[in-house]
Amino acid sequence: MDYGVLSILPPLLAITLALVTRDVLISLTAGILAGFLILNNYQPLDAVLAMLDSIVGLFAEGWVVKTLLFSLLVGSVIRLMMDSGGVAGLVYFLTQKSRTVRSARGSMLLAYFIGLIIFIESSITSLVAGTVARPLCDKYGVSRQKLAYICDSTSAPVCSLIPLNGWGALLLGLLATQITAGVLSGSAVEILFKSIVYNFYAWLALILVLVVILRDWDLGSMRRFEESTTSVSIPVPAEGLHVSRMLLPLVVLIGMVPVSLYFTGQESLLSEGKALENQIFLDAIFAGSGSTSVFYAVLATLLVAFVQYVILGSMSRQDYFRSAFAGAGELLPIVTILVLAFVIGNLVKELDAGNYLASLAQGWLSAGWIPVLIFLLSAGIAFATGTSWGTFSIMMPIGVSLAVATGADVYLVVGAVISGGVCGDHASPISDTTIISSLAAGCDVADHATSQLPYALLAGAGAAVLFAVFGFALL
Repeated sequence: MDYGVLSILPPLLAITLALVTRDVLISLTAGILAGFLILNNYQPLDAVLAMLDSIVGLFAEGWVVKTLLFSLLVGSVIRLMMDSGGVAGLVYFLTQKSRTVRSARGSMLLAYFIGLIIFIESSITSLVAGTVARPLCDKYGVSRQKLAYICDSTSAPVCSLIPLNGWGALLLGLLATQITAGVLSGSAVEILFKSIVYNFYAWLALILVLVVILRDWDLGSMRRFEESTTSVSIPVPAEGLHVSRMLLPLVVLIGMVPVSLYFTGQESLLSEGKALENQIFLDAIFAGSGSTSVFYAVLATLLVAFVQYVILGSMSRQDYFRSAFAGAGELLPIVTILVLAFVIGNLVKELDAGNYLASLAQGWLSAGWIPVLIFLLSAGIAFATGTSWGTFSIMMPIGVSLAVATGADVYLVVGAVISGGVCGDHASPISDTTIISSLAAGCDVADHATSQLPYALLAGAGAAVLFAVFGFALL
């Protein structure tokens, strides 16, 4: 059934309410209920029952359960690193012993460079940057909202620019599908890597956040958050400093992701009947499961932490589990928001909102305008749906087909699809990356969404101009 303009009403309602009321839970629930009213002929009881069934049905999806458990258990890891003295030890080492970080700017640059270095998975990027830099930002009076912006602006952009991860696997699969269908010719790897230079939004987002850090450039509500934040003293545990109690779990958390991607990728290749001896390392990485890999990584981290803290004697077994359960409990609100975000994502797909928006732009585009309009359309879909990956799946075949049919530069259009997906996802208050960045920094989701929106719009405007210029320059 074609729902037309009604298909975009639920996500737009959720986004509008989130920005106005600053209550993401209520806003997502309202948007979801509106969507199920549309799907169930405006029968309230049927809509409520369908909504509850949809929430329960999520837990039949393995990747959803693993993602939610990962989010909960990351809270356990963070709390254990704090209660073991690892966080305070690292703060002391960076600020007093080595004097690597001696200012608010230094604490923000630490988060920024961690975000650049860790490109394995966007959630891991945000969480590690936030976990390491949060106590330092607290110490030097940097607002949690600005830290969340830094985490968010270096997670998805970096992962889309260095696609040796799940992002690359998805994009290569989408491009390979177009090659198999005869729309494109050549190598999917070559097309993807040649498009990276045209991923204008990601480049601009990374440059802009560095300018914000170096120039103390606060726009909109970010200025209010920065002015109201004061420095916080980070106590050092009486029994001494234990930097390894933070660094070792982080190393395991980061290092286990590519290892898990490799082994899950091998299983995937075997299930497809492909001989492993003919596959290179990156083939297995690209075929791996992102949700499974981060889940395995956090489980391995908790196991190593148990050995390090309990067996080696720095924590009792009771204290370990008390801290682990307390940390997981602290993230229950975030996990609830993620559940609702997944539901509205499925709902928008069922309403076919993405294809409705895409259909509005077809049939009247000239070649020079195609890249910028593909970028804007991709950004709009990602903003409304809260997912960059879903946007890539919708817009890649549309963008590539339009580019081939009109003579627009294919690499530029692929870059426009990726840029638009990252831009809309970055700006959306119902995006999982927005939610996880808030988790990483320890701030309210709505506060993070509203304070980073001016920066996302500024980078988006710059990217739109570049796509317009290059769209005609490369004809």
